[in-house]
Amino acid sequence: MMISFTNSRSRSLLTLAVSIVAFLIAATGCTEKKTPAENDQSTKADEPPKAEGWHNLVDGDLAQWTNPYPYGEAKLVGEEVHLTANKKFFLVTKEDFANFVFEAEIHLPEGKANSGIMFRCNVEPGKVFGYQAECDGSDRRWSAGLYDEGRRRWIWPSKTGPNAESSQAHFKKPEIAGALKRNDWNLYRITCMGSKIKIELNDVTVTELEDDTDSSGPFGIQHHGEKGQTYRFRNIRVKQLP
Repeated sequence: MMISFTNSRSRSLLTLAVSIVAFLIAATGCTEKKTPAENDQSTKADEPPKAEGWHNLVDGDLAQWTNPYPYGEAKLVGEEVHLTANKKFFLVTKEDFANFVFEAEIHLPEGKANSGIMFRCNVEPGKVFGYQAECDGSDRRWSAGLYDEGRRRWIWPSKTGPNAESSQAHFKKPEIAGALKRNDWNLYRITCMGSKIKIELNDVTVTELEDDTDSSGPFGIQHHGEKGQTYRFRNIRVKQLP
């Protein structure tokens, strides 16, 4: 049956009814529940973006690493890598890296302790040698210096040659000598581009020089061999550069 509105009062009622229906439809649309997928997308949009270009070298396991020694234990405890041994050894990455920014945090054990981060290093069965960013737990305080493990030994500071006195004086500066937090986490940042090498410790630039002995190689983290000691590492990541 067709209903016809022929007078002005009827038209007014029709206009009012249409307005009420439009309002109800609009209100329903405003309170419409989002699907779980839509809610998930909204939550993700509010999260801070991941650091662009960074690759985590420990991502829930140690699959990207290997131990070239017949001894030494490496295990993942929460988000930390723990190294224990009675002799010095290095856990190294399976992949080589040439130009990069590398970051890692180190926590030295109490007592006598020394560690470091190998980069562009050389790996053979039972042997790791090459560039090492020093982590010095002694009163000498040469942390973030550049040591050539298994070859030339100290590059910066140097123990001999024309730069010996000035380079060692550099490590006596308060900001350099105090860069390492002995009983806390310490952030190392190593930047390599061609022959240029820069080592920062807790945002303090300690070493900046040029050396072209090695242009590519794995990373490594060190246990210095103190019996019963555990060396801890976390937030190990790299950003490769062109």
